[in-house]
Amino acid sequence: MPALALGAVGVVYGDIGTSPLYAMKETFVGHHPLAVDLVHVFGVVSLIFWSLLIIVTGKYIFLTMRADNKGEGGSLALLALIQRKTGAGPGRWSRGLVMLGVLATALFFGDCMITPAISVLSAVEGLVVVQAGFAPFVLPIAVAILIGLFVIQAHGTNIIGKFFGPVMLTYFVTLAVLGVLSIVQRPEVLQAFNPIWAVRFFEADPRLAFLALGSVVLALTGAEALYADMGHFGRRPIQVAWVWLIFPALMLNYLGQGALLLRDPSAAENPFFMLASESWRLPLVILATLATVIASQAVITGAFSVCQQAVQLGLMPRLRINHTSASAHGQIYLPAVNWALMVMVIVLILMFGESSNLAAAYGIAVTGTMFITTCMLAVLVRRVWNWPLPIAIGLVTLFLLFDGAYFLSNVTKIPDGGWFPLLVGLVAFTLLTTWAKGRQLMIARLRESAMPVKIFIESAAIAATRVPGTAVFMTSTPDGVPHALLHNLKHNKVLHERVILLTVKIADEPYIDDDRRMYIDDLGKGFHRMVIKYGFMQDADVPAALKQVSACGAEFKMMDTSFFLARQTLLPSAKPGMMVWREKLFAWMLRNAESAMEFFRLPTNRVVELGSQVEI
Repeated sequence: MPALALGAVGVVYGDIGTSPLYAMKETFVGHHPLAVDLVHVFGVVSLIFWSLLIIVTGKYIFLTMRADNKGEGGSLALLALIQRKTGAGPGRWSRGLVMLGVLATALFFGDCMITPAISVLSAVEGLVVVQAGFAPFVLPIAVAILIGLFVIQAHGTNIIGKFFGPVMLTYFVTLAVLGVLSIVQRPEVLQAFNPIWAVRFFEADPRLAFLALGSVVLALTGAEALYADMGHFGRRPIQVAWVWLIFPALMLNYLGQGALLLRDPSAAENPFFMLASESWRLPLVILATLATVIASQAVITGAFSVCQQAVQLGLMPRLRINHTSASAHGQIYLPAVNWALMVMVIVLILMFGESSNLAAAYGIAVTGTMFITTCMLAVLVRRVWNWPLPIAIGLVTLFLLFDGAYFLSNVTKIPDGGWFPLLVGLVAFTLLTTWAKGRQLMIARLRESAMPVKIFIESAAIAATRVPGTAVFMTSTPDGVPHALLHNLKHNKVLHERVILLTVKIADEPYIDDDRRMYIDDLGKGFHRMVIKYGFMQDADVPAALKQVSACGAEFKMMDTSFFLARQTLLPSAKPGMMVWREKLFAWMLRNAESAMEFFRLPTNRVVELGSQVEI
């Protein structure tokens, strides 16, 4: 448990842990500056405390993390859990829930781009506090750090990951110490624990207080990651780390920054770094930069995991997935995702220039995802956990009150930069839904022209010449005759002695045990129907699965086995289904998808691809 909790400190809490670098600063000197006086300082600190307590601690740490899908978390895992537990079919209610899950995933990608940019940039800007002459070097240093971070992804994070925990532990202890040293000079700041100060803040200036929520919410960024990263460490270590270290350290630091502002209102320009004395500011900048690099690393690997889930669940085309560790299953690297993120993060930094400008873009994706999670939780507590209606309504209403207020406040930031994550989310949502719909239509069209298996076997067994060996025909549906088989027989007029009609299915749970992985049906005359099931967090290794099969004749030997794949060329048409531009987009995505040969780890010298044209 201690080792796992330390690992959680290093990976899970990087994002929310670096929030003190910019949350208070943006609240007081951001796009809607506040007067640095007792009511505003106490009000802001009180809002941060109660938001961390209700949203992060209550909603995520102790409620949402109970909704683990065989140990995995995140929007897609929660969606799959609800659908499996409720037996949701293709009805309107189920479709709406799927759209919410997909939308939350789309917004997550916007968050993945902004988090590394604002975190690293805000840390490097601490150099200006140390020495004003460093100002021209802030952007080049931040860009160089981020490029280096993305370059090392291909080598995996197994080795440097061992240093994440100790570095972040040092960082959080430093947060707490700096906070305590400041609090003892103005202990009256502890009154901010009283929620009456948050109420007085809104009474003093309702409009400005509402707008300030768009900056206060920066203290909550990273809450979604707690749930998404649950599969790496388990619920208990994450909860222990939060309750006994992260939450106290964060609140001590926010209280310390509040005490500093009461003593010196001019410190609002950068209260985090001003907490340290001049001689300790440079080491603090270095430590904060290391922490932001670790936080960015966690977000990048989180993006890899979410993309892997989306691919396995049929929401994204196949992508190249490289494993960077022989022992750690979660250590994966997706080159296309990595380089796309790097380009977008650098564009963001060069476009916005300062962390203060980036803060305007930050928040709307996070609060949108939080709001969607609460809506999905409402379904979970009633339909899956069967909570009494009054309790469910009361709890969900409380969460929606916070999430709704923060989201609406961030909507006001759309003209100042909030448009960016919305644009990214819109593009991602379009791509995800287009792929899912297009794939569904393509499978339906192929089924329309499919021949019944029994009729085919009876006729083909008589007409075709049988040759030695095994032929595995990959097919997306476990019924009908694969198009590749029809084309092969039509052109080559031969059949292998053993013919396997193989379908790989991805379940709505993260892992499938070996004893539930295979389904085999003997169709007669040397034909076998085989279905191999994987969880959405598992890799589909077809040769490895075939080696375990002993129920359909002789042992599978790769040198005697040929794999036949069908490659469809899509022809956009006026048939009802999708608009023509979406059909063309789907066709482009299909052309650029990772080859099924590599995705299923088929031996390169044993694969035959047969093409066909399909109208959707």
